[in-house]
Amino acid sequence: MSKVKQVLVVEDEVIVADDLRKRLIRMGYNVPVAVSSGKEAIEKANENLPDLVLMDIVLHGDMDGIEAAEKIHSSLDIPVVYLTAYADEKTLQRARITEPYGYIIKPFKERELQINLEIALYKYDMEKRLKASEQWLSAAINSIGDAVIATDPAGEVKLINPIAEALTGWKQEEAMGQPLKKIFNIVSEDAGINVDDPVSKVLREGIFYGLTEHTVLISNSGIKIPVDIIGSPIKDEKNHVIGVVVVFYDIMERRRIEKGLSK
Repeated sequence: MSKVKQVLVVEDEVIVADDLRKRLIRMGYNVPVAVSSGKEAIEKANENLPDLVLMDIVLHGDMDGIEAAEKIHSSLDIPVVYLTAYADEKTLQRARITEPYGYIIKPFKERELQINLEIALYKYDMEKRLKASEQWLSAAINSIGDAVIATDPAGEVKLINPIAEALTGWKQEEAMGQPLKKIFNIVSEDAGINVDDPVSKVLREGIFYGLTEHTVLISNSGIKIPVDIIGSPIKDEKNHVIGVVVVFYDIMERRRIEKGLSK
């Protein structure tokens, strides 16, 4: 059974606040309290941790609804829907900065209110799930023992894990947005042999295992590291390629062992 969503009503007019509370309860929401100032809104948001805040912009006290919404969203990550009679460009611009999940102009119809709240809650839930999946993915990639770099189809770096940072000599903040060729500088030890561009090879052939027999990565500091490379496409739900993943690892130790065995 799904939990009843709790809405905090912030409205400076008592009659309007009471009407809103009754409408929301009819819609199936839990509305434990309605407050009339920005300060009270922040206090009650911290106390009750509602699922959504329905915020008027003009409020009692020194703090208006936009300032209160900004503080609530930044500290508690609670979605805010504005409910106001003000629709001038200056007010809208200030409101946009706080990243609201809706903006309802008074007077409004009950169905309009309900739809806006449902959309806001659904959007917030989807964003939370996406953030969680991205955090899991990031944690998994960062814990992998091999170096990983992901790019868009044009070869622009979108992700680089700590092992890849160590081998290439490029920090994430430096590598992001750079061409893969600049960050992942690979050549062949064999004279006269060109190393294929990993992104082009993936886009052309799909998954590949290795480029040339003796591929060397030249780090940002000029250190030469023999590497093995695997390339794979990133595809969306429609099977369209939206990026490329390059996995590589230092095979210097393996080279030493192979040379020792050959003696």
